[in-house]
Amino acid sequence: MPMTEQATGASHPQPRPRSSGQQQSAPVEHVTGAQSLIRSLEEVGADTVFGIPGGAILPAYDPMMDSTRVRHILVRHEQGAGHAATGYAQATGRVGVCMATSGPGATNLVTPIADAHMDSVPLVAITGQVASKAIGTDAFQEADIVGITMPITKHNFLVTKAEDIPRTIAEAFHIASTGRPGPVLVDIAKDALQARTTFSWPPQQELPGYRPVTKPHAKQIREAAKLITAAKRPVLYVGGGVIKAGATTELKVLAELTGAPVTTTLMALGAFPDSHPLHVGMPGMHGAVTAVTALQKADLIVALGARFDDRVTGKLDSFAPFAKVVHADIDPAEIGKNRAADVPIVGDAREVIADLVQAIQAEHTAGHTGDYTAWWADLNRWRETYPLGYDHPDNGQLAPQQVIERIGQLAPEGTVFAAGVGQHQMWAAHFIQYERPATWLNSGGAGTMGYAVPAAMGAKAGEPDKTVWAIDGDGCFQMTNQELTTCALNNIPIKVAIINNGALGMVRQWQTLFYNQRYSNTVLHSGPDADGKQPSAGTRVPDFVKLSEAMGCYAIRCEDPADLDKVIEEANAINDRPVVIDFIVHEDAQVWPMVAAGTSNDEVMAARGVRPDFGDGEDD
Repeated sequence: MPMTEQATGASHPQPRPRSSGQQQSAPVEHVTGAQSLIRSLEEVGADTVFGIPGGAILPAYDPMMDSTRVRHILVRHEQGAGHAATGYAQATGRVGVCMATSGPGATNLVTPIADAHMDSVPLVAITGQVASKAIGTDAFQEADIVGITMPITKHNFLVTKAEDIPRTIAEAFHIASTGRPGPVLVDIAKDALQARTTFSWPPQQELPGYRPVTKPHAKQIREAAKLITAAKRPVLYVGGGVIKAGATTELKVLAELTGAPVTTTLMALGAFPDSHPLHVGMPGMHGAVTAVTALQKADLIVALGARFDDRVTGKLDSFAPFAKVVHADIDPAEIGKNRAADVPIVGDAREVIADLVQAIQAEHTAGHTGDYTAWWADLNRWRETYPLGYDHPDNGQLAPQQVIERIGQLAPEGTVFAAGVGQHQMWAAHFIQYERPATWLNSGGAGTMGYAVPAAMGAKAGEPDKTVWAIDGDGCFQMTNQELTTCALNNIPIKVAIINNGALGMVRQWQTLFYNQRYSNTVLHSGPDADGKQPSAGTRVPDFVKLSEAMGCYAIRCEDPADLDKVIEEANAINDRPVVIDFIVHEDAQVWPMVAAGTSNDEVMAARGVRPDFGDGEDD
């Protein structure tokens, strides 16, 4: 799973509480637990909180009103708060913060917490809880959110005493942002928020068992360097942990030093420039043919901050049958979990890669250099024979790939793209070029529909000077579009492209390929009328233009390819409110390449009915 930044040395350092060894005498203030909570958030550097008040958390909202350092953004649904905090964290590198009340408020955070857990996002979720004496009595709006979220958090806390609030907040931010990052839940009983206490900072932290290993073992680094220089067909398999660690500069040095091909996972797009000649694309179920095949035929895989998940490996027992594996990760539990490692390395990605560079330089000095000439001849032939591409519809409709490609080409430099989940997510991964880290946000592990709009909102709140586009589908958009109201009321001018094909596109693609075109419950438009005629393309109920205008957005519909550039440029020029474009696209467009679920990556299809021919003797 992804490796992360060290406590110091991240590309976007999060202000963190000082350790007990650095404590200085501080004035003691007499406050309520709620005031202590807000003061603690200020001291750990939290500048934005996404949330909704309710009975149990209400005491915290009163002192928040007086804070000049913490901005609260009132969302329309707690799920939006969680995804917004995730988008904020992914775009800025800082800890995202969301807040909700007890019971349904807290349970509405479960999906974004699980999402952040799967993608190793530093998140602190603060929930109110019923009074401590009522816990366990099925009191009004009580839910055991600590128990519910235990499997999907890095750690969680139940706070029943006001004096424990500063220490708990300090520890929560430290845990969320160090080692392998992840979500931390802090559940605070209402009477703890109301009670009187004292506040001083920094608190004494009590985390005796939490010691993430960041420095890799020198012997393992030397072994890895020897394997890299001895290999004939190496691949650098780069995961999202490289971005989390702020190690993209070191990665570029390593790649250029070795000359090995680089493949970046869905969570790692932007970790290595797409335009770089060493980049062979994204691997996986819908990865580039060259990237998928490179891993299959490699004799050495150097996995950096990646976790060998099923979407990359396909059928696990047939994955990369000829390859030795160097697996470096900050989380020792990930190493060997899915694929045995010949050289396991536990450590922070930045430190691992920096040490690898030195070790490989020493190998070169000793006269040991890798010769990958024949390997690159194969790779370049596959890259030229099976490039990414798409067909334009015969009926003159917009191709969804074309829409997304032009959005990427016309976007200002440094634009951040957040995608929902489905076909549009894969097209956005394929047809937008990512040259920088933290410019591609998506729900990779959980695959959460409805992620894009609130995540884009959080990214724009954290990076107000950057253009932020949400690439969404008509199915995803209908799950969380209410957060456009939040954007309109809080001066968060995101831009949303709805790739409107009138269907749950990825599920429909599977029904086309594997279920004899029986489209059971994937059609989002009204279907044939009484005369058997199909309505005009795309989802029209609701009317996304009218809906978006009702929520305070500027909205446009685009159906004609001739209008495409004009509409995108119009959206880019509007920066005083959210903009929504309803792109009506061809419903039968499909995502290719594809490795069918449960099959071997050897069975990758470049397009429907097109099995790549790699020639004889290439898997020797």
